[in-house]
Amino acid sequence: MIQTLILHAGAPPKPAAGEPCNGCGMCCAAERCPMAWVFLPRGGGSCAALEWDGAAARYRCGMAARPAHYLGRLPRRWEGRAARWFAYRIAAGKGCDCDATAVDDA
Repeated sequence: MIQTLILHAGAPPKPAAGEPCNGCGMCCAAERCPMAWVFLPRGGGSCAALEWDGAAARYRCGMAARPAHYLGRLPRRWEGRAARWFAYRIAAGKGCDCDATAVDDA
């Protein structure tokens, strides 16, 4: 299946599967992870929590960076614990698990 993804021009190129994550955003733009399916119920497609971090020039998971923004009623004192839990559940920093192939049309 061919899928067109629009990513920020400053996003780093997608690493090979198994290589360290560099914040390219392709995985989350292509489909939502199980955490997003549970906590961000909406139609298919890209994840609503995919955030561009301009200062770092990379994408990040908003659920792991600022969960209260997405969960709404999360008490502020639980935000740090929730952020760590989401990062753990999506295996943040464990390596690229996206098998998509990037083609630059520019």
